[in-house]
Amino acid sequence: MSNSLDQLKATGTVVVSDSGDFASIGKYKPQDATTNPSLILAASKKAEYAKLIDVAIAYGKKQGGDIDSQVDHALDRLLVEFGTEILKIIPGKVSTEVDAQFSFDTKKSVEKALHIIDLYKEQGISKDRILIKIASTWEGIKAAEILQRDHGVNCNLTLMFSLVQAIGAAEAGAYLISPFVGRILDWFKAAHKKEYVKEEDPGVASVKSIFNYYKKFGYKTIVMGASFRNVGEITELAGCDYLTISPNLLEELMNSSEAVPQKLNASQSVSASIERKTYIKDEPTFRFDFNEDQMAVEKLREGISKFAADAVTLKNVLKQKLSEYKP
Repeated sequence: MSNSLDQLKATGTVVVSDSGDFASIGKYKPQDATTNPSLILAASKKAEYAKLIDVAIAYGKKQGGDIDSQVDHALDRLLVEFGTEILKIIPGKVSTEVDAQFSFDTKKSVEKALHIIDLYKEQGISKDRILIKIASTWEGIKAAEILQRDHGVNCNLTLMFSLVQAIGAAEAGAYLISPFVGRILDWFKAAHKKEYVKEEDPGVASVKSIFNYYKKFGYKTIVMGASFRNVGEITELAGCDYLTISPNLLEELMNSSEAVPQKLNASQSVSASIERKTYIKDEPTFRFDFNEDQMAVEKLREGISKFAADAVTLKNVLKQKLSEYKP
């Protein structure tokens, strides 16, 4: 019998590596890869990535301006350097994240996204290999709508914890969404002081509801389950469009021979009894319905704060190196 990772791929699920550590990505033969500020921060502490930081520092210094401006330039270039290296290993797309500090600013999110696309273009990489990651706030969804419609830039709406966000993203024409599984489980375990078996995992249930909604109503937006805590969450979503998985869980799947039957099937979703909703032109209703989901509200706030804090930490590292830079 083939290993569990190969079986997962055989269900029709596209496997994506969730890592900034590109040295480990090729082993698992993923189609795509995702990064975020936290992953880049972790990878940047490893000696083998020092040369990427050196390139980013030299670039930031060359752009001139005050130190904060140099830091911003260096950070953008560092994200693109990691993405460029990852694209040498994978056949598909890499996701690069817009700074979380712009999560509530549509205009700045669009500007930063287009700047990132331009930096990739300077490296000879076309926009069709890039996904711009933006938080699934109302403003983020609107930024994705503008980027997709007006600029042909594909977006990955991340930090997604609710069907409300997913519906908004699909109506905005987002290329892909990243509903977070493990963080939902974390919240329910803490709130209800109980453990969940994989069949009852609330994070898994959330992704299933989004998958069924999209397939029922014919949305083309790709559903990519993310943020997994264990292999059980992954195998319960076998058949989902995409799953982005960390290297340690990819390794566990590769070393397992446990059967991985398909659990999600688009043809079965079509007959599901689901109420259709719309938010794209109704910001007040979007905000009200989202606000009714305590878990989603808390996890979105927490996620944005964590990504923003890690970006600040990374900027401080770059600021120190810029102050010490000698060409």
